[in-house]
Parts: sequence; structure tokens; C-alpha cells
Amino acid sequence: MMTKLYNFLIYAVLVSILVSPSLAFSQELNVYSARKEALIKPILDTFTKQTGIKVNLITAKADALLKRIESEGRNTHADVFITTDAGRLYRAKEAGVLQAFNSEVLEKAIPENLRDPEGYWYGLSVRARTILYVDKYIDKSKLSTYEALAEPEFKGKICIRSSNNIYNQSLVASMLEANGEAKTQQWANKFVKNLARKPKGGDRDQVKAAASGQCDVAVVNTYYFGKMLKSKKSKELKAAQAVKVFWPNQQDRGTHVNVSGAAIAKHSKNPENAKRLIEFLSSKESQQWYASVNYEYPARADVEPSDLLKSWGTFKSDTLNLAKLGENNAKAVMIMDRAGWK
Repeated sequence: MMTKLYNFLIYAVLVSILVSPSLAFSQELNVYSARKEALIKPILDTFTKQTGIKVNLITAKADALLKRIESEGRNTHADVFITTDAGRLYRAKEAGVLQAFNSEVLEKAIPENLRDPEGYWYGLSVRARTILYVDKYIDKSKLSTYEALAEPEFKGKICIRSSNNIYNQSLVASMLEANGEAKTQQWANKFVKNLARKPKGGDRDQVKAAASGQCDVAVVNTYYFGKMLKSKKSKELKAAQAVKVFWPNQQDRGTHVNVSGAAIAKHSKNPENAKRLIEFLSSKESQQWYASVNYEYPARADVEPSDLLKSWGTFKSDTLNLAKLGENNAKAVMIMDRAGWK
């Protein structure tokens, strides 16, 4: 009897030695995020408090993170990949570093156009790439569509980032889907002739240029504009207050939108908890946090945007499935290059 008890105890000890490290590992997640720490860590900490699952956060530039996951291959520590723009999510999918997964929670919470059709990634927050204008010089009634910005009346009046910027590439990719290659090329050829200056800087710089009189119209992502309106830097705040929001293409397909989204790494050691985290990020609690802190629109239709975003008015958004932005990216870049968009 004692021998059997002794053998059982030895067996139990061996099992605990073998199993406990993996159990401990399963209670940790490694998140590779292109979102800055301040914009993602608080909600990850909430997830940890609710589940007991520790989250290790690695932040870097979006393209650098993707290259890191690729180079790490099967040895990657990444469980969840969070990045900005559907174009980048598409690149990660094409690079073979993501895995598809099914989730009734996510399919219910996230609109179909804001997620990959094959389940490789899900959008979690939304921004619009819209038109900001100086009303002192631009009559709002003259504004209508992205396409109209190529008209002669806007010659020398537009500020926008370079063609290397993924946000602009995705905008052109959406126009390709709506208008076809020939018309989009004609638009790009005319549009670049209306630029007030050679493209440079980020979205904030386009707003500052408009406020300083270098141009009258700027094409900008809404969350940058929101950050400027809430900035503690007086120059940024003053520049943002000098422009107003106009929602283009309200009479046809709607204003171009994009997402920040999340995916599970192909070689994640803990895909079930990775899925659990992404589902948590789609919850009302998380979406409300995004809405109030990130100056972005919630991906969920049943969560209202912040008061600041509400102050810009409601708008019709393009319902194009955002996977198309990645599919059309290469052709969009070619069109921009041929047009001389620097």
C-alpha cells in the first residue's frame, strides 16, 4: 500500500514539473503593437485584471514589427499583432505570418466590411480620411468629393502626405475599387497639379500648413485632428482650430474609412487566449475606451463616439470591405508613381 502511495506521489511531482511551466506560459500573452503604449496598455491591463492573463507589450513602428515577426519565423514570441491600416493587415496576411480563426463574438460585434473575409484579422477602431478646410478661403458649398479635388478651382490649394504613406495608398486603393484604373489615373494626374507644396511631414503637418496659409485644404485622418484639438501644445491647438471638417462623397459611396486591427500570429504558442484578448478588445467596455481616449470611432455600431467626434457631425462611410485596400495597394502605388505624386 505504501509503495503504491509512494509511486503515486512521485508521479504527481513529475507531472507538476512537466505541466506547470506550460500552464504558466499559457497565462501570458505577447502583443506586438504598432499602437503606442499609452493608447493600448491601459485596456490590456484591464484584460489582465479580469482574466489573470499577463500581457507583455512590445511596441514599434508597424512595418518594423511585421519584419520582426517574419524574421522570427516559428520562433516568434508574438501571439497577437495589432497594427494600423487595413493595408498593413493585408500585408501581414500575404506574408504568411497570421492564422485565420473563427469567432462568433467578433462576427457579431465587428461589421463585415471591417474584418477580413477569411478571418485573418478584425478591425477594432475606425478613422476617416477626410477633408479639412479653412473656411476663410474655401466656400463649403464648393466641396463635394475626393474626385472633385482634382478640379482646376483647387489648383495650388491642397496639402497632403507623400505617396509613401499607407493612408494615402489606401485612399487611392478605395478609389480604384469605386472608379476603375483609368479614371483613377486621370484623377491622380490632375490631383497632383493642385498640390500647394511638395508632400512632406505627417497629417498634423498638413493641418499646420493650412493654418499658416500654405494651403486651404488638407486631407487628414480624423484621429490626428482629434489629438490636435485636445493637444496641450498651443501651436497644435491653434492650428486645429483654424480648420473645419467636411465629409466627402456623401451623395455616393461615402467617406473613406480605415481601421486599426488585430490578428493572431501564425506561430502563436497560445492562440486560444490570443483569441480571447481580441474578443475582449471588441467588447463594449473596450470600444468605449477607444472612443474616449483615442479620438477614433468605435468599430461596433452599438457604441457611440466621443463628444468631440460627435461635434463634427454624422457622416455616411464607405462600406467597401477593407481587405480590398490591400488587394489594390500595388496598383494604387503604381498610379501614384505615374502621376508624379512624390
